[in-house]
Amino acid sequence: MLHTAIAQGNKKRETVIIRSSRDSSNTAIARHDIDGIAKFWLPDFVLVRGNSVITSGKENNINSWTALFKTSPEVSYIRKSSEIIISDNDTVAWEKGTWTAVKSYSKGGNYSAMWKKTGSEWKLQAELFVSLH
Repeated sequence: MLHTAIAQGNKKRETVIIRSSRDSSNTAIARHDIDGIAKFWLPDFVLVRGNSVITSGKENNINSWTALFKTSPEVSYIRKSSEIIISDNDTVAWEKGTWTAVKSYSKGGNYSAMWKKTGSEWKLQAELFVSLH
């Protein structure tokens, strides 16, 4: 029983860490801070955008975000997590929620993210965004 209570406490702590990372990522996007966004990505990070464009690798995603901010200086994205589930072995996590793009128009939808624990840090392995409106 004590082991179960400790495990549940650890999962809650890990969930708080991931939510905090998501909030920091949202802040970095609003500031157009590429380093602040990319610090949460693994080297082989995969992003599937709402328009179905797939970008693989941290460096390719850095280049993509840099180009986006250069051509659309007003763009911002807000991701709002609704659920985070930590795996039984505490090595991966699944996050889901909603996202909104703010530009000269607004659009948004749902997203899913896979987080992977490397050492004591949670990093993003993949994100999938689906445009629904």
